Amino acid sequence: MALNHTRNTLGEKIRIESVNQLNRGLVNGIDVQRQAKQAHWNVHGPGFIELHLLFDEVYNAAIEWADLCAERLVALGGVADGRAQTVAQKTELPTYKNEFKRGLDHAAALAEALAAYGEIIRGLINDSAEIGDATTSDVFTEISRGVDDHLWKVEAHLRGE
Repeated sequence: MALNHTRNTLGEKIRIESVNQLNRGLVNGIDVQRQAKQAHWNVHGPGFIELHLLFDEVYNAAIEWADLCAERLVALGGVADGRAQTVAQKTELPTYKNEFKRGLDHAAALAEALAAYGEIIRGLINDSAEIGDATTSDVFTEISRGVDDHLWKVEAHLRGE
């Protein structure tokens, strides 16, 4: 992979690896966005408004998570790849089923996506620290805190189910 010119003083090998890690965070973050919006659009039943608003909150947070990844990787000289085709090919998240009827089914599916994304991001925290890119590790740590917070909020609706 050829990087764009930058005066960033991280070594090229570290920057290449960080760009790859950040594109992984980007792709999966975009999938979280789309799954949250799918839930937002299609939720019905008891607790509708609370879930409708919560799913939109997750969507907006996931936009920020993806943006953090994209902006960091471009700053390192990489090219962000958030194209729909790339996301469809490279996502590591469970597929969101489009036949849910109950709001809590949407909540459970979104919780699964958030949990999977959180696991990926926690791995990337360690991976980026191991290669010597503390700043990228910090970006992933910030995302991880947000994912865990939103997972907690979504799971709160599933308690007692």
